[in-house]
Amino acid sequence: MKYKKYLLLVPLFSLIPLTPTYVYGADCSQSACIDVYTRNGEIIIEGRKGNGPIKKKVITKIPSTPKSKITKKPIPPKPSGTPVPKVKRTYKPRVVKKITQAPAVSLSDRLVKLLPTAGVAYQPEIEPLINVPVYFWCDLPAIFQSRVNVIGEIVDVALRPSFTWSFGDGIFMSSIENGAPYPDGKIRHTYSQPGTYLVTLLSTWNGNFTHNGVSRAITGTVKKTSVATVTVVSASTTFVN
Repeated sequence: MKYKKYLLLVPLFSLIPLTPTYVYGADCSQSACIDVYTRNGEIIIEGRKGNGPIKKKVITKIPSTPKSKITKKPIPPKPSGTPVPKVKRTYKPRVVKKITQAPAVSLSDRLVKLLPTAGVAYQPEIEPLINVPVYFWCDLPAIFQSRVNVIGEIVDVALRPSFTWSFGDGIFMSSIENGAPYPDGKIRHTYSQPGTYLVTLLSTWNGNFTHNGVSRAITGTVKKTSVATVTVVSASTTFVN
């Protein structure tokens, strides 16, 4: 009788014990996490600290009395020289005690800041003339600053607006200045035809926030729209002596 030889191949990975892999997310248990972003025309200041409460289960083991392998009943103690009176024994089941540790710091807070909407003004206020500059401005501040306290952390926010003017006749102007009345204003426009024009001002806010001496850019921008109606007229020329 001939015997055949077989070579047994064992995959290498089957010899390696499988160890579970845990992925831990970043937490804010050591220091506060602060984020400032914009959403739906609002600036949101958010802070978080801690992972939340940690709970553990501890099983308290109670020693049991040895039992006979045959009767499955407790084995009585061996007699000694002095008779031992029979004592009724009560066996308590194992008790599982839930021990809750002191919760870790788990704080979160959110503050929503509404940025102001610009009011548009122009000069001359009554019936500007064609071919005469009209001065425009808005009442927004050059910078919006706010200091807030979120979960015990101080956050400084600073935003600045930029402006895009649409004068209603197809002409646009961009500026970082909010304009001023005559004669100092730099936002001015001259209409060549009489009519009623819808002037639109788009204010775009962006900036940064500072926490623990570190400055970061605010995610996103806040856009606000303001409108005003300007009626421009023409005037006849009259010669005088």
